[in-house]
Amino acid sequence: MANNMEAIKHWIDENLNKQRIEELRKTLEQNGIRITPLHVYFLLLATGVVYLAAKWLLRQQTTKSWLNIRPRSPDPEKPTDVTSFAEKRMKPTSRPPGTWTPSPFKRPPAKPYPNWSLENTKPLPYRPFRHGPYHITMGLRSMPWDDWIELDNQYLHFHALKKSRIAERGPSCCRTDPDPRVQDGALELLEELAAYLPERYPSMFVKTAVGIDNTVTNESYDIRPEHLTLNHEKHSAITLSALLIQDDLAIMYERPDGQYYLLSASILLAGFWRLSDKFGMPLSQIHTSGDVPGYKEKLEKGMMNFFRRVQPEKAVVRNNYFVQVDEDLAWSHSIGSEDSSDISWSTASKNKAIQHHHFRSERQSLRRLPRSGGVVFTIRTYFHPIAEICEERGVPGRLASAVRSWGEDVARYKGRERYGDVLLEFLDGKHAEQVESGLVQEGEEEEGRYPW
Repeated sequence: MANNMEAIKHWIDENLNKQRIEELRKTLEQNGIRITPLHVYFLLLATGVVYLAAKWLLRQQTTKSWLNIRPRSPDPEKPTDVTSFAEKRMKPTSRPPGTWTPSPFKRPPAKPYPNWSLENTKPLPYRPFRHGPYHITMGLRSMPWDDWIELDNQYLHFHALKKSRIAERGPSCCRTDPDPRVQDGALELLEELAAYLPERYPSMFVKTAVGIDNTVTNESYDIRPEHLTLNHEKHSAITLSALLIQDDLAIMYERPDGQYYLLSASILLAGFWRLSDKFGMPLSQIHTSGDVPGYKEKLEKGMMNFFRRVQPEKAVVRNNYFVQVDEDLAWSHSIGSEDSSDISWSTASKNKAIQHHHFRSERQSLRRLPRSGGVVFTIRTYFHPIAEICEERGVPGRLASAVRSWGEDVARYKGRERYGDVLLEFLDGKHAEQVESGLVQEGEEEEGRYPW
C-alpha cells in the first residue's frame, strides 16, 4: 500500500504542477482547442485515475491468475480467536452434557461446482501463512455449505492411495466405536456425503436407489444400513465415506463428563499422527498428548466452548500448514516408521536438500450432524514441493517471515531445527530473485486474502 501511495504522489508531482498544465494548455490552443487551466487540470487528473486503475487491474490479473483458471470459494473472512467466534456466532446451550435431541436442520442443496473437471480442476492454492509475528489461534471462518468437500484433479491419486492403505492397514486406520449412537453417526455422515456429492459434482457422482455411484471409478456404494457395500464388498460406514472423497474424516461425540471423544474416524493420509494412538481419547488429551503448542493456555477453554455450542446449521472451516522433509503423502517416514513406538522429529535427517522439502497444508471443516449430534472433521491435505510454491509471487518472503516468527514451542512442534537452515536459505534466495526481477519490492508485506 505504501509503495502504491508513493507512486501516486510521484505521478501527481510530475503531471499536476502549474508548468505542466500551462504547457498542455498552450499545445491544445495551438491546435484550435481553447481550454482553461482548470479544465486541463481535471483532464490530467482523470487520465491519471484511468492509468492507475488499469495498472491495478493488470497486476491483479497477473498475480492471481489462478482465479481465471478455476472457480473458488467466497473470500474467507479474517480468522478470529475460537472463544470470540463461539461467543459471537453461536448461542449457549442448556442441554445436559452427553445428550442430544435430533435437529430438523437440512443442509441446503449444493450448486454444481462450476466447470469442474477431473483432468483440469487444480487443487486450490491454500497458503495459510502470514508475515510474522505468529499467533496461536484456531483461525475459524464460516463455511458456505456449497464448499463442504473439495475435489480436484488429484482425486484418483488420493483414491488409489486410500484403497491401498485400507487393504494394508485396515482397522488401524478406520475405526468406529460399537456404541449405537456412534454407529448411527457414521452412517449419517455417509448419507450426507451420498446426498451432497451428486449435487456438487454431477459429472462424477450419481445418486441411486440404494446409495451412490462413482462413474469415474466404476464403483457402486450401497449405503443401506443392512448392506454397506462397495461393489458388493462389505465395509464400515466410515470406510465407505473415506473412499468417496479425498479427505480424512473424524467424528467426535460428547459424553456425560462434557468431553468430546474421538469415536469414529478414517485417518489414512495424516502424515504425522496415527489413529491407533488417538482413538477413544477426549479432545483435550488428543492435543496434549501431541504437545500442541499453547493448547492449555490459549485454546482448550475456547475449543470446549465451541464444541458445546456448535449447531448443525453453523459449519466452519480452518487451515494449517507444516513443512515435511520427504515425499510421502500418507505417512512422513522421516519422523520414523509408522509402526514404530518412537516417532518424532528427532529421527529426521537434518538439513536435507531442498528438493525433499514439501509444503503440507490441511483444510479442515467442522460441522455437527443433525441426527446423531456428532461433530465431524473433514481433513483435506494439500501437498506440494516447496520449490513449486515458491514460484508464486510473494510466497518465498512471506513463508520465510512466518517460519522465522515461530516461537520456540511452535518451532519444536513443527520440527524447524531439522530443516530450518536449508529452508530459510532457499526462501531468502528466491525472495531476492523476486525483488531483483521487480515481481515484489523489498519490505513489501502484501498479504492478499487469507488463506491464499
